[in-house]
Amino acid sequence: MAYYDLLDTPVGLLFIGGSADGLARLDFLNRETDALASVTRLERLTGDTATRGGPECHEVRRQLGEYFAGTRRTFDLVLAPHGTDWQQRVWMALRDIPYGETVNYGTIAARVGHPTASRAVGAANGRNPISIIVPCHRVVGANRDLTGYGGGLERKQWLLEHEGTRLPLGAPKVVLAPA
Repeated sequence: MAYYDLLDTPVGLLFIGGSADGLARLDFLNRETDALASVTRLERLTGDTATRGGPECHEVRRQLGEYFAGTRRTFDLVLAPHGTDWQQRVWMALRDIPYGETVNYGTIAARVGHPTASRAVGAANGRNPISIIVPCHRVVGANRDLTGYGGGLERKQWLLEHEGTRLPLGAPKVVLAPA
């Protein structure tokens, strides 16, 4: 059985989705109507009909609430992201980036055994289906610039600042637009 829920957060509305295997999706939504597309994608991935709510959603909501309150730095959830072997390796490496720290794409490429695969790491990073919990926001450009983020650079900046990450001097201030 697949499950899903919506969670309003300081960085906007999040879609939580998973199955008996674990959490499979944590998507940024631009509006609540985007949730239908996320439910459809989740049902395709899991092969199950998704039901809103349930105990699995409660635990994800609780841990994300603690993260946004500043009392949680790591997550203790069963994850079940769907992706290629390469993507899975990159996503596992992302989970090793400590709270409040950043690394560049080249560092992740080296950690997964392919030091010249920075662009491939960037592509896998961009397909991360479990934002925040698999912290792709902690990956920055070689010169520490904020580079692409599926949720938008304003969310990436907010998440990094929330974690106490020092951004480079002169980095443009990006403002999170109200939902």
